[in-house]
Amino acid sequence: MDRISLKEYREKRDFRVSPEPAGLASKEQSKRSRSRIYAIQKHQASRLHYDFRLENNGVLLSWAVPKGPSLDPSIKRLGIQVEDHPVEYAKFEGVIPEGQYGAGTVMVWDIGTWIPEQDDPAAAIKKGELKFALRGKKLHGSWVLVRTRGYGRNAGKSWLLIKHRDRYASKRDISIAQPKSALTGRLLADIARDEGGDVASKAKWRRRAPRRSALR
Repeated sequence: MDRISLKEYREKRDFRVSPEPAGLASKEQSKRSRSRIYAIQKHQASRLHYDFRLENNGVLLSWAVPKGPSLDPSIKRLGIQVEDHPVEYAKFEGVIPEGQYGAGTVMVWDIGTWIPEQDDPAAAIKKGELKFALRGKKLHGSWVLVRTRGYGRNAGKSWLLIKHRDRYASKRDISIAQPKSALTGRLLADIARDEGGDVASKAKWRRRAPRRSALR
């Protein structure tokens, strides 16, 4: 099952050039515990965005979230569902070379585990409403992903990421308050410098807010 769902991911990438993981994980690791891997990667590609990932059935279900998560329950953040990624991708931090799909710098902005608040996450996703709890280094508490109407190529792929009202809800802009990698403590510019990427481009994005339409 995981090999089939990762077919699109693998077809888009040349692993002889890109340092991204090809994916060797089995879906068996997802059955060991109700607690599963969760990650958000800050990705400076053609546009800055955040990739929200939840492990399920041996892969990472993935959404590109242009503005990143919000701790404010009144703010609904658009997320476009993209191809599944291998579980190993949750800890990938580095530079995807120019000419490759998603070329740019990737940061592990947050990482931890998630717990579904419904008995069957796959059925919940099919229905269009997935409720879950996050136990990350930055994000915590109860959240929901709700499918919404999309247009053009995003029809059927558009979701809203919303924070539930609990003790972790806040008006604070978490992306500005905590801009560094949850794994290495580096900024995007640091990662680009260390891994041979475009440092000037990353410095520019420190000063400019991400645009709503920002995807790969």
